[in-house]
Amino acid sequence: MGISAHGQLIDNESVYDAKTVLASTVLCFDFGEQRIGVAVGEHLLATANPLVTIDNESNEVRFEAISKLIKEWQPKLLIVGLPLSLDGAETSVTQLCKKFARRLNGRFNLPVMLIDERYSSVEASDLLNQSGIKGRAQKEMLDQVAAQTILQSYFNGL
Repeated sequence: MGISAHGQLIDNESVYDAKTVLASTVLCFDFGEQRIGVAVGEHLLATANPLVTIDNESNEVRFEAISKLIKEWQPKLLIVGLPLSLDGAETSVTQLCKKFARRLNGRFNLPVMLIDERYSSVEASDLLNQSGIKGRAQKEMLDQVAAQTILQSYFNGL
């Protein structure tokens, strides 16, 4: 697992090529035990957009949905938001998230970058509030907008 200025890189097959990646589409995942928010972005535009929320606890269903997204969007890099406590310490969810990231790398042979996602859900909720989506109405979109904020922070750091 390498470390870049942006986060930890998981690339077991050494397929990460900066030139290819920086001209490509990226999928970003806000991992949760209940739901996974997904966002998509283009390096050339450096903008992130919410895509979908995978609302299923079954790994088989989750990875089938992710496989379809990868076939459709053809990303050269996957980003996974790494949940840490406010002081930066790892939690039990951090370990599950790292396992998810390793599975993505192994299953799809794409490099995966783990990015600190602290405050992404708060930021996503603020964005939804500003759009007039409040309270319970946010539940359906919160995870994919959180993935959007994680991906946008990656782009902003480039």
